Amino acid sequence: MEERRSRDPAALGTTPNGGGLDDRSMSDLLKTLSDQTTTLVRQEIELAKAEMTAKGKEMGIGAGAFGGAAVVALFAFGALTACFILALSLAVTGWLAALIVAVIYAAVAGVLALVGRKKTQAGTPPVPERAISSTKEDVEWAKTSAKSARR
Repeated sequence: MEERRSRDPAALGTTPNGGGLDDRSMSDLLKTLSDQTTTLVRQEIELAKAEMTAKGKEMGIGAGAFGGAAVVALFAFGALTACFILALSLAVTGWLAALIVAVIYAAVAGVLALVGRKKTQAGTPPVPERAISSTKEDVEWAKTSAKSARR
């Protein structure tokens, strides 16, 4: 079961049964703080996991596109080799057909390489940016709450 966090400092001044914080013992307050901290840490870890999974998927797609580009580039090299062989041995129109195939394969390899580069860049750097940002917000909120509680 997931608890919802209240970011309203005014909500800290009451207990669930409607009493004020002054009505609770120090051990109750520390237990509540411990429970809330544990819940917060668990939520931040779940956010980091979700973010890293999404980035991993992006990097996987990029790596697959790079692999596809390598295979197609190998085909282009084979066709280009056939083109050179046909051009040197026969010097007829057969080499022109092989050259056209090589150019098409090279164009496909170029497109796949660009897609792979884009997808790989979308997944880097592999850090949970939203989780870090959310944690910083939580720290600032806790500092603000602590300052307002001292007054």
